[in-house]
Amino acid sequence: MPMQSVAARERSEARTALLLALPAIILIVLFVLLPIVAVVFLGFTDFQLGDKSFRFVAFENFAHLLRDRTFQKSLWNTTIYTLIVAPISIVLGLGVALLIESEGTGRSFFRTAYFLPVASLIVAMATVWQYLFHPTIGPINAMLAEIGLPRPNWLGSSATALYSLSIIGVWQTVGFNMVLFLAGLTAIPRELYAAAEVDSAKSALDRFWLVTWPMLGPTTLFVTTISIINAVKVFDTVKTLTDGGPNHASEVLLFTIYQQGFVYLQVGYASAMTTVFLAILVVLTFLQYRVLDRQVHYT
Repeated sequence: MPMQSVAARERSEARTALLLALPAIILIVLFVLLPIVAVVFLGFTDFQLGDKSFRFVAFENFAHLLRDRTFQKSLWNTTIYTLIVAPISIVLGLGVALLIESEGTGRSFFRTAYFLPVASLIVAMATVWQYLFHPTIGPINAMLAEIGLPRPNWLGSSATALYSLSIIGVWQTVGFNMVLFLAGLTAIPRELYAAAEVDSAKSALDRFWLVTWPMLGPTTLFVTTISIINAVKVFDTVKTLTDGGPNHASEVLLFTIYQQGFVYLQVGYASAMTTVFLAILVVLTFLQYRVLDRQVHYT
């Protein structure tokens, strides 16, 4: 009898948990799973926005992607942008977090100051960045001229447009990574530092490698995953500052999808690009967890 009552109570708790989770499950199905299924399905069609009918074209859209030089260029630009923004923003975010954590006074001020770019609207900040990068009146080129260096056309040249956007991307991301690393640093038990100091870890660098870095493993894994995903999803700065130019030099994957779907109205082709984009995100996330999770020390 006691065993039956325990089993009945567990079934009752499971039903209650399911009922409580049901609203969230419905929202996930409606706004996450169904749109993904719809995008994958449309990727195998020739659907154009505004048409009442479409036909199934199998893998034609995906085959065309292999020959599409614009898609290949945007994929390459996205890769370069991610390779620049993700690692630099992670390193700088950790460095700023360590500096703020060691700062006795003014900690709240510096947290707010570094987090401000995350809360700022990039569309509103675009005017500021356009002024900073202006080839003739911008302060960056003015400083370069003072030390005798050439003054590039940062956002208007094919050679520098993508790197200029990468600088803005790092500026946007460092504050967010800093907050995550600060949370990880706060969770590290102070006793570990005292024990490390007893074990002859006298310098701050020794304590960082022996205690801080291993204990930040879960946080670093999460920050790395989020940083790469956010870098791959870059769109707003490209649309606002360069519109993918000049000569597709700063065109990234999401901007190409936007162009195909909402400018040229080729929804089927844009959906095929989106399917590839989602596949890239899934593969990157899987690889990160397979490689980095083995090096993480969980408490």
